[in-house]
Amino acid sequence: MFTHAPKLIAGTALVGAAALAVAVPALASSPSAQSSVADASMPHTVETYDYPGAEQVLEEKSIKLIRGDGHIVLAECDNSDKTQIKVQVTRGPDEQNKPKLFCFRATAKSGFLTLEVPRVFYIETADHPVSAKLTTDAGASETVNVDKDDFKTVGQGLGKPMTTLVELRVTG
Repeated sequence: MFTHAPKLIAGTALVGAAALAVAVPALASSPSAQSSVADASMPHTVETYDYPGAEQVLEEKSIKLIRGDGHIVLAECDNSDKTQIKVQVTRGPDEQNKPKLFCFRATAKSGFLTLEVPRVFYIETADHPVSAKLTTDAGASETVNVDKDDFKTVGQGLGKPMTTLVELRVTG
């Protein structure tokens, strides 16, 4: 009466194994399986807004570009470029070969850049008003607002202690 049982069990096992062999690779290639594998092996990217090429700028120009949102960028000085913000500095005796004028281009109506530009005495704007945060070696800080198409003398230019520009913000 149960003479066909071993064949039936063996046949069922064979069909089950074949179904499993097809199902497992299909599940592994499903989007959810792939994303969990990718999630486990891919590092997460975190935007730090660090300024690209900052080390080279520090070496060549003796100014430190720290971070920003990309809407204020260091540029070659060009009097015909009406998007530039100009920062004039004095240099010490051992820095006479370094630039004394730095230009930044505003690419939007708002933006920020944290930086360190020592010995600033003059800030000029073109088509955007700017807010500039300055500090002294003694730790005092002040924020200077420079209207569109205007300039402001700061720090040493006013007979005050030397100032370091630590932040630029385009404000309109």
